Amino acid sequence: MRCSETSDSPEQESGYAAEFGFVDSADEILLRGIGTGVPGSAVARLSSPRPGGDVAEYFSRALVGSDMTDVNDLPAGPKWLGVNHLALVTPDMDATTRFYAGVLGMRVVETLMAGPMRHYFFEIGPGNTVAFFEIVGAETFQKSAGGPAPYPTQLDHISFNVADEDALHALRARLRAADTEVTRIVDHGNIQSIYFTDNNGIALEASYWAGDPTVGEQDSDGVYFQDPNPVPAIAELQAGGLTSVPTTKLT
Repeated sequence: MRCSETSDSPEQESGYAAEFGFVDSADEILLRGIGTGVPGSAVARLSSPRPGGDVAEYFSRALVGSDMTDVNDLPAGPKWLGVNHLALVTPDMDATTRFYAGVLGMRVVETLMAGPMRHYFFEIGPGNTVAFFEIVGAETFQKSAGGPAPYPTQLDHISFNVADEDALHALRARLRAADTEVTRIVDHGNIQSIYFTDNNGIALEASYWAGDPTVGEQDSDGVYFQDPNPVPAIAELQAGGLTSVPTTKLT
């Protein structure tokens, strides 16, 4: 299996749009496949392992990019600026907001809607955030850091920060030179992104902020806060501070 992009023909661009769940209007973009391991995702077009199926065999098929390219044949690499956003999943955005903003003290800098899902961003440094999709009913479990999980797991995706549009175009050219399949630049409004996968099938994104929500104070009614029905924790933060936070235990 090869992950490559051989041209940018209209037909191919259309195919990528369908495969990755993108449409032309930023207001209509649904991240319905990115990093979820479902058909149509950025993970090598493989369905999830069947219940009782051979997990090792599944992941061996999910490995992509096994062919090697001489690094000396590649254009110069980008100057990375940290993690634009680390995308995770929660079944409860209110509790998550109370933990990350209340317990960890991270500032809520953006609240969006990704289709039917809430998508909140918490600042961890200049231009760097951790973000959550709220998927109601999503199954969760606890494990110790570095310890075994009850079943194979994967982060939703990781987005690495680059400086600007030129840097994003340069990275896209480098990925194509390395025979790594990559999307066109996708307009998410204040984030511009490309999507690709690593050799483990982990969904990756590279992004730059068109408008950086981590710079300065943000108006809660402004462009960065778009959830029409925010969780109660947001109202408490806007009123001066959270009234309660969740407790957690070590595994």
